[in-house]
Amino acid sequence: MPLDPTPFTPWMSLLGGVLIGIASLMVLGLLGRIAGISGITLAAMRPGGDRGWRIGFLLGLVAAPLAWAALGNGAVAQSVPGNLPAMALAGLLVGAGSILGAGCTSGHGVCGLSRLSPRSMVAVPLFMAVAAATVFAIRHLLGGGA
Repeated sequence: MPLDPTPFTPWMSLLGGVLIGIASLMVLGLLGRIAGISGITLAAMRPGGDRGWRIGFLLGLVAAPLAWAALGNGAVAQSVPGNLPAMALAGLLVGAGSILGAGCTSGHGVCGLSRLSPRSMVAVPLFMAVAAATVFAIRHLLGGGA
């Protein structure tokens, strides 16, 4: 099933980027932590520690788009492939990559690069290259996608 392209929304994308930057800055400034979603999620599932703010952060990720839609702004319809086993495998591979890479796109790409982290300066180009190679392979070598 071919995927529909995502609509071009430069102002909404800019607003989203600014909000991500503000949230990352607040987590770093107020809590002294990196706003990497995989790390926040992993630590929120462990008993003890500082789970409270982590669970609140994750709930905010779910509540924010729901609140946006409740204000009448609606959400852009998303389409996903119907191949659930492939989606599950992809999710597991992303999770494994986050663990092996000691972070995800938010931890390395947003927070790490802004702090000029050498590890993030290696990780981000590496996972972007793997993502580009994966899209190329799926679309052009395996014949899937749009």
